[in-house]
Amino acid sequence: MNQFHNLINDCLIDTKHVESAAILVAKTATVTAASARFQVLPSQAQMFVDAFKNTTLTRERGFHFQDKAYACVRADRNSIYCKYATRGLIMVKTALYIIVATYNDSMYPSVCVEAVEKLAVYLKEKGK
Repeated sequence: MNQFHNLINDCLIDTKHVESAAILVAKTATVTAASARFQVLPSQAQMFVDAFKNTTLTRERGFHFQDKAYACVRADRNSIYCKYATRGLIMVKTALYIIVATYNDSMYPSVCVEAVEKLAVYLKEKGK
């Protein structure tokens, strides 16, 4: 298990308010690490990267992931928050990485957002 797997488990999954998560390399749209049973296909990784390239369009159209149409509730150059019924998708960008996390109806969205944003701050402080 690499450092990023540990970060995903310790900082996100262990909060019990993040269902699944992955860390992608922003420049190449490749998955560096992902939580158990969270598979991000190459085309999906590219969609995550592209979502930050035009946040206005992302905000207007929402985001399609795992056969669900998520409505975008926030999109700026650093963070994108999307919601589908009682589920959510959070994306936060650092200099080198994009953190993607999901939550379900038994989890608090605010705790999920806080955990992902804190991990992003940690990576930014490390220059990543």
